[in-house]
Amino acid sequence: MFLFESIPWYSWLAWFGVLAALILGNELTRRYRWAGLAAYIGLPIILTIFVWPHTATGSTGTWFHWVKVYSALAGVLGFMFIRYRPQIAAKKAALIFPPAILGINILEACIRDFQVGAMNANGMVDGVYMVSGSWNYMNGIAGIINLITICGWTGIVISKAASKDMIWPDMMWFWIIAYDLWNFAYVYNCVGDHSFYAGAALLISCTIPAFFIKKGAWLQHRANTLALWMMFTMAVPAFVTDSQFAVAASHNPNALFTVSFIALVFNLGVLAYQIYTIVTKHKNPLQDELYTDLPAYQEVRAANV
Repeated sequence: MFLFESIPWYSWLAWFGVLAALILGNELTRRYRWAGLAAYIGLPIILTIFVWPHTATGSTGTWFHWVKVYSALAGVLGFMFIRYRPQIAAKKAALIFPPAILGINILEACIRDFQVGAMNANGMVDGVYMVSGSWNYMNGIAGIINLITICGWTGIVISKAASKDMIWPDMMWFWIIAYDLWNFAYVYNCVGDHSFYAGAALLISCTIPAFFIKKGAWLQHRANTLALWMMFTMAVPAFVTDSQFAVAASHNPNALFTVSFIALVFNLGVLAYQIYTIVTKHKNPLQDELYTDLPAYQEVRAANV
């Protein structure tokens, strides 16, 4: 295949299993507070003390992976604090946290893309096979654009539903797709042999609930599924590297260039539309929600407020 080497049927079966498990884990931990506390506080404590010191080796033992797992957990716990403490959610200052943690995670990945581009690598680096090239710089720029087009966080609300989801009405479907394209390209560029699962399955696992199960809660879905996946891969790193289910990337320069080019073009399109919206509707992107006139925004707002 263009993006990957051969993908046997049992790897496809494992891919759908990972996708289903992440969606189910997200649904369970977002709907029931006790499940969220057990999964994102109790389980990480146990894994940190008894499991990860022995299993986190190779690519999952790098500083970046450790930072990523704890930053994902910090996001989940911060969101839970906002969701379950109405007095906190009522403070506008607290609403800076969701875009801040999202922006930090995007920036971390952009730095890594630029770093890999500067390595002039064509082989194993930090336990993974990397091929440096212009695609790293293209996608780093796409990530920065994705970061600066984050908007409308002042409109974040807590759903009236029993699950108390953190709803971000102004986070439109086109921004989510732009993020998915950029993040897949990042994983494909920097951890290519993990991207079949950590790129495609992981991203789709939070996009499906954002589009079809609980609209408006994409960031919450993203944090939950990312934390669950990172904890799993640190505990069972061989699943994506050495097991029979592992799928290697093609490491084809044309494939690397294509995914990063698509991500850059789509993010430029989102940026152009956002600038058009700001100018024509006289919006302040640091204070206003930008897309209040769109049916998708109105549907999410009406369902949760």
